[in-house]
Amino acid sequence: MNQNLSITQSLAKNSTKASALYKTRLTYSLRCLRFLLRQGLAFYGHDESEMSDNKGNFKELLLWLAENDKKAKKVVLKSAPGNNQMNAPSIQRELINCCAKETTKLIIEDFGDEFFVILADESSDISQQEQLALCVRYVCKQGRACERFIGIVHVEDTFALSLKKAIESLLMEHSLSLSKVRGQGYDGASNMRGEINGLKTVVMNDSPSAYYIVSDINFN
Repeated sequence: MNQNLSITQSLAKNSTKASALYKTRLTYSLRCLRFLLRQGLAFYGHDESEMSDNKGNFKELLLWLAENDKKAKKVVLKSAPGNNQMNAPSIQRELINCCAKETTKLIIEDFGDEFFVILADESSDISQQEQLALCVRYVCKQGRACERFIGIVHVEDTFALSLKKAIESLLMEHSLSLSKVRGQGYDGASNMRGEINGLKTVVMNDSPSAYYIVSDINFN
């Protein structure tokens, strides 16, 4: 007869409490993550077990936060459910990816529908797979010249057409078009600034206003 003591009401209360604790735990994990991202530091180490002397920057920072903040200590690490501690490597990568998407979204909104310049460089990663990094240069709403990193993508090879396809895919991912490009900046490699089959030429074939700018850019 007393609805406050019913099973449904009890489950609802527990669900609300668990949701609040989850959001609090997520907030503390994001604070540690943002610090490491700003400093360009690695996140996890080779051994993150409880017996490890160094569990990696992320876990060690979260542990330091718990030791110096009573509120954090009540919800993170050992105080959290074993299957919901928000510190596994897969969770760290997922949170990093979410931060990257939100950051890129703000960059795109900063220059909106204005013209921009693309800066690109290709290199191989640690596994010797070819990849292309892309930045944009634009004038922000405050009138300042800005350069921002947009993304990195693996490519099958370093031929100009493959690189152009990779650039287009990155731009389209953020609803940008080559038609808005008013400049290109690459290094001195022939496949990048070659007059016949270089990347600058194949881009200008589609967007004649994307003039090539001599650049010593290097993202390595």
